[in-house]
Amino acid sequence: MALYYKWLHHTTFDYCAKMARDNHGSPQEDAALISLSPSTSSSPRPQRVSDLPDELLQAGWEKCWSKRESRPYYFNRFTNQSLWEMPVLGQHDVISDPLGLNAAPVPAEGGMPTTPKETKPAKRRLSEELPVPDITKKLKMESTTPVPTPTVPCSPAVPGVSVEEKQFANLIKPTDVYWDLDIQSNVVVKPSPPSHLIPPPSQSLPPHPEVELLRSQLVLKLRQHYRELCQQREGIDPPRESFNRWLLERKVIDRGPDPLLPSDCDPAVSPSMFREIMNDVPIRLSRIKHREEAKRLLFKYAEAAKRLIESRRASPDIRKVVKWNVEDTFSWLRRDHLATKEDYMDRLEHLRRECGPHMAAVARDSVEGICSKIYHFSQDYAKRIREKHLALLRDANIPEPVPVAASPDKRAFCHPVRLTTPALPVQGVVDIQQDGSLVCVRYKGESVRINQSYFSKLFQLYRLSCTDDPGSEKFLPRVWCLLRRYQVMFGTAQYEGSGLQGALPVHVFQTLHKIFGVTSECFASPLNCYFKQYCSAFPDTDGYFGSRGPCLSFFPVSGSFEANPPFSEELMDAMVTHIENLLDSSDQPLSFIVFIPEWRDPPTPALTRMEESRFKRHQLILPAYQHEYRSGSQHVCKRDELYYKAVHNTAIIFLQNEAGFQKWTPTPERVQELCTAYKHSGRFSNSSSGVPEKEPTKEEGSGTSKDGVNN
Repeated sequence: MALYYKWLHHTTFDYCAKMARDNHGSPQEDAALISLSPSTSSSPRPQRVSDLPDELLQAGWEKCWSKRESRPYYFNRFTNQSLWEMPVLGQHDVISDPLGLNAAPVPAEGGMPTTPKETKPAKRRLSEELPVPDITKKLKMESTTPVPTPTVPCSPAVPGVSVEEKQFANLIKPTDVYWDLDIQSNVVVKPSPPSHLIPPPSQSLPPHPEVELLRSQLVLKLRQHYRELCQQREGIDPPRESFNRWLLERKVIDRGPDPLLPSDCDPAVSPSMFREIMNDVPIRLSRIKHREEAKRLLFKYAEAAKRLIESRRASPDIRKVVKWNVEDTFSWLRRDHLATKEDYMDRLEHLRRECGPHMAAVARDSVEGICSKIYHFSQDYAKRIREKHLALLRDANIPEPVPVAASPDKRAFCHPVRLTTPALPVQGVVDIQQDGSLVCVRYKGESVRINQSYFSKLFQLYRLSCTDDPGSEKFLPRVWCLLRRYQVMFGTAQYEGSGLQGALPVHVFQTLHKIFGVTSECFASPLNCYFKQYCSAFPDTDGYFGSRGPCLSFFPVSGSFEANPPFSEELMDAMVTHIENLLDSSDQPLSFIVFIPEWRDPPTPALTRMEESRFKRHQLILPAYQHEYRSGSQHVCKRDELYYKAVHNTAIIFLQNEAGFQKWTPTPERVQELCTAYKHSGRFSNSSSGVPEKEPTKEEGSGTSKDGVNN
């Protein structure tokens, strides 16, 4: 049997390789990446015939022997990839590009990647050079090692960048503008109090492409571990977006040094992850539209409940109760053929009510084990990332940052995060290429994409906010790190993470600034911010682009703010505590306009607390499907996908101290103008002109603006 499995694996690989050659018809693509289905992860591992360098072994690669082809090949035990040629770390994204079609071509030994002659742009003569804006004059890549002359045409002012200087100048010219970076702010802030245990954002380590590449690989590996644990222990797929919400919930209480992976949390078992997995035990309940779907779901639930109770340790009484209810349900299904959809749903609710608590008690230890194991994996990965980062600092003779206590009485005007640790030199080249309306930023074959308008926005934010790089020489490496960080946090599935990154429509931001003096966002990112003043989750990557750091580590004493948090219950609750503490401790005008979903069944603690808060000055409700959000993927999506309708009511709550209420009173006229702004925003104005509407996913429907997580 084991021999049969080995033959099946090699046959499958050979067939896929043949299909790739037939489809592309190019002998150069015989070495293209063949990505097998994750479902084959349980297959016996191919026979290992020799060792590889430590870097490849740590990434999961092994050298195996193909008996059918009589030659060696390379197999990755983490991703089930198979390659004929020796793999190159960081070659391409196996999720978005499984065949490696967009990957950089593997250069010949000792050479550089070449560009086919028919695709090479003609080299301009000096007499044909056109003047370029001064902002691109000094843009180049910093490298500690000599870089061989590439074979693709390069701008003399941008060494290693595969576009001409004039083309780069065109890339930083905005076409569509959905922000206003000219709005100034006079917000005054104070240092964090001694009771705030999280290190200041300025003490974060500077970003580096090598570190970010390692982090992205480990986060992808952690997601895969999570999926496998849910399937093996509970027989379910992980709840959609549950890993992303786990990251948000953990970072609220995390005291660890990594900006993304939690490593110092108490308790280790995440309430968010535990709750979401338990909701899907024994099976996930989907939205029902038809009678046959309801009947099928009831049958599957009863079968899953019986299977669960028979495969776990349970007391005789629990077994008896669950089995009796399951058999009663089967009997009812066989007997009642005229039942309606409502009858099936009522019966399902009865079965859940009778059996749910017993199944939860039986599955509790297993689900807690999943949560604990994922957290400890995260701890280990965060430690490995930290060690690599510190090693790069030592190689550059940069000392590790030492905590510095700030004076609690010192107040200053709000400014972007300034890291105390000097920037690390970048080995290798970060290049850019234009692909239609998208700009591809690439480092060691790993590409991240962004719409040209948003690339221009990042350059503007960088010029406005960065103080340690006047020549913009480090711009591209920092853009790559930023885009890679958010790409990894979003997840790998289509539309995944978009709902955690949504933003208010442009007309709404304009109205908030005009009538309520809003100049800053409490939860945003460089990609979705409207103002140049905003809080975001990652001070290390975002500070160069204007971020004031995480919202929960931000202590303003005056100003008017918009707060649209990711819809994580734990994060929203922590936000309410933080805002009330700020309002209570300031005698200057301070105002927060909060946008959260009106969840009533059951009500969220954050909504209940704000409705009962002594700082609440006004509240209004926007009905579901009658207002919209900007997509969290606005920096890469098409124009007709920028907006989606919210599938939940949205509650807008004004939290203000007395001075803030006197300055920015939510009068009926002002509130009405705010409601009117929604009617003039993207989707509704586009609908009248015939632009097709995009149906929102469940995650997009809970659209939010992201960040401000307590890193």
